[in-house]
Amino acid sequence: MSKVKIGVIGCGSISECHFQAYQNNPNVQVVAVCDLKEDRAREKAEKYNASHVYTDYHELLANTEVDAVSVCTWNNTHAEISIAALRAGKNVLCEKPLCKTVDEALQVEQAVRETGKFLQVGYVRRHASNISVLKKFIDAGDLGEIYFAKASLIRRLGNPGGWFADKERSGGGPLIDIGVHVIDLCWYLMGRPKVKSVSGNTYNKLGNRSNIEHFDFYQAADYDASFNTVEDMANALIRFENGASIMVDVSFSLHAKKESSQINIYGDKGGAEIEPELSIVTERHNTIINIDPQITSPGFDFQGAFNNEINHFVDSCLGIIETNCPVEDGVEMIKILNAVYKSAAEGIEIHF
Repeated sequence: MSKVKIGVIGCGSISECHFQAYQNNPNVQVVAVCDLKEDRAREKAEKYNASHVYTDYHELLANTEVDAVSVCTWNNTHAEISIAALRAGKNVLCEKPLCKTVDEALQVEQAVRETGKFLQVGYVRRHASNISVLKKFIDAGDLGEIYFAKASLIRRLGNPGGWFADKERSGGGPLIDIGVHVIDLCWYLMGRPKVKSVSGNTYNKLGNRSNIEHFDFYQAADYDASFNTVEDMANALIRFENGASIMVDVSFSLHAKKESSQINIYGDKGGAEIEPELSIVTERHNTIINIDPQITSPGFDFQGAFNNEINHFVDSCLGIIETNCPVEDGVEMIKILNAVYKSAAEGIEIHF
């Protein structure tokens, strides 16, 4: 089997997850690396034995040796780079979110259709091992019709700063950064129903709380304590045409006692707690039964999920499977995220 020749565009922190996963796949060779900072690109190229180093992604895309690319750049460049890559004949794995606006999302979708190449959106939680287990129960009908999901990712002090805190580059704060993951996961497990309406709220009450001492948190490479233009937290109620709904709340900064991660789905035959660990609830013989699957990673295994995601992308490039995270899903999620922000800004419910 011929190896898929990969180019990685953007060498920030999330790219390391891609590099490691590619390194673990025997059907891959990373041949090109690109970053605005040449020293950072060279460091990755040396570490992962890539022979080509660029600071201009157009030059990487002109390299005919490259079959496919990972786009690991700022959110405001996702659409531009993905479209250019598709038109250069490359398959694309684009980190979430697909882009910032619905117009951009539709342009990416159009490029996929016109080029015949494919784009996989980086919804890494879909690829977690606990989700593959749960999906078998759902597909077998054990949970019945999933009509409600509830997701909450709370950071009490977790604004990474830098580009994450710059709305122009990121598109927003915790909603578009971490909220996209859990909204997409719930929507995916519910069967990807068509959105009907969205009602949302965003709050800018606490800022990045850079005044806090004696408490460590992740900071972006370009962290600037004086700059922050994104929301502290967001919540939303998302309704679908089939009557199902999702409630979500996410935060970078909140006066909460502790960090928390909770994701639950509910069907008419059973339910499941996904985070912090997978547990399935159902009934047998008029008795409520809690099922705790015995799996190596009952919670979200960060690098393990990236390995699965990359393997899925590579197999899609090789024509073995079709991606389960197509561009259409990225478009739908941008519609939902933009609607939450619009609802919050205008104080109205958004109808589709």
